[in-house]
Amino acid sequence: MKQNTIYYLFAFLFFSQITFSQMTVEDPEITKMITEVKAESLENTVKKLVSFGTRHTLSDTKSKTRGIGAAQQWVKSEFDKYARESNGRLTSKIDYFTIKADGRRIAVDSQLGNVMATLKGTDATDDRVLIISGHLDSRVTDVMDSKSDAPGANDDGSGVSAMMELAKIMSKRAFPYTIHFVAVTGEEQGLYGSRHLAELAKEENWNIVAMLNNDMIGNSLSSGTNLRDNTKVRVFSEATPYLETEDEAKMRKLTNRDNDSPSRLLARYIKTATDQYVDQLEVNLVYRNDRFLRGGDHTPFSQNGFTAVRFCEMNENFDHQHQDLRTENAVKYGDLPEFMDFEYLRKIAASNLATLANLAWAPKAPTNVGVEVKDLTNFSTLVWKAAENEKAFGYQILVRETSATNWEKTIFVTDTKATIPYSKDNFLFAVQAIDKLGHASLPVFPIPVR
Repeated sequence: MKQNTIYYLFAFLFFSQITFSQMTVEDPEITKMITEVKAESLENTVKKLVSFGTRHTLSDTKSKTRGIGAAQQWVKSEFDKYARESNGRLTSKIDYFTIKADGRRIAVDSQLGNVMATLKGTDATDDRVLIISGHLDSRVTDVMDSKSDAPGANDDGSGVSAMMELAKIMSKRAFPYTIHFVAVTGEEQGLYGSRHLAELAKEENWNIVAMLNNDMIGNSLSSGTNLRDNTKVRVFSEATPYLETEDEAKMRKLTNRDNDSPSRLLARYIKTATDQYVDQLEVNLVYRNDRFLRGGDHTPFSQNGFTAVRFCEMNENFDHQHQDLRTENAVKYGDLPEFMDFEYLRKIAASNLATLANLAWAPKAPTNVGVEVKDLTNFSTLVWKAAENEKAFGYQILVRETSATNWEKTIFVTDTKATIPYSKDNFLFAVQAIDKLGHASLPVFPIPVR
């Protein structure tokens, strides 16, 4: 009896050092923020954006009531309202830049502008950056038609309204590092606004942890097939990074991490945060950078070496996308608010919030993450280092079979080395730092170490 007691005590102590099974701590402040996301508020924002008639990139910039210029000024004025409740942490601006005529979708040299609100981090030593965006511009059938009404309710009033809702809510809180809330322009003409911002970020060496692009996230009924579903959202993520170096390509092939690019690790992070905090919404991981042969505002960030993904509704409705306002054969065409599902939009906005808040409060990711390969064994030993000036509560080792889409097991440890009974031949791993409230860094995929 005594021997058995000692055995069980040893087993308990061993287990407690290695795992708490899975850290499912829920931060009540994130839960509270999610309750502050309101479908009615999102609807009001979308309708205000629609009221500008058209937000075509090349539309009127002088009018106070119509065109892209009026829309930009209104978004900035809303950011300024949020700033007054942020204790000085939130600032806003319109970042103007000039685009040369391209002979395609920019007829003459034009001044464009991104409307940006910046929530400055509270830790002056922490240079990490998060970005969330939607595109402000809209269009009708003819992409060069800057005069006709182009409501752009869902494309992309939905993404802009979600971004603004998060700016309003999150600016009332303090986070260690900086968050940029951006309404980019020029998306329909060729991703000009996001490319300008991505190139600026690269030039100024921003330490971007994640970029979330929200484009068409408010429609739940598909055209043609008539599928209706407001319980799923697509998150697109690239496989092979655009800026992969020769050495990185060799390591990717050596470790078979074709399905574990930084953007794909972010997409899985979004799925985990959404499952934990948002009811009745499932993240559908789509393993491509964007829809087939199409692109979005996250793409220039990916092309400049940043970790970026796109949120997009599950079922697109092409009767209400890039359409002139008209009725034909009893079918009403056009991107109008009446065709949107604002409860669906609320849930996707909440998914963005759960992701951003967890990342913004998370400890820095571990560095030098490796898996030992000096011995042949059916166990796997992972090692890593704590980030500089970082003292995490602990670390999570994520485990999944090679064929699994998402992580299947989480092992909690407090040391920076752990041996687990899962063979590296049969499983894939990643390591993330975590604090006491469950805020976790993005996972880091291990490389072989001897």
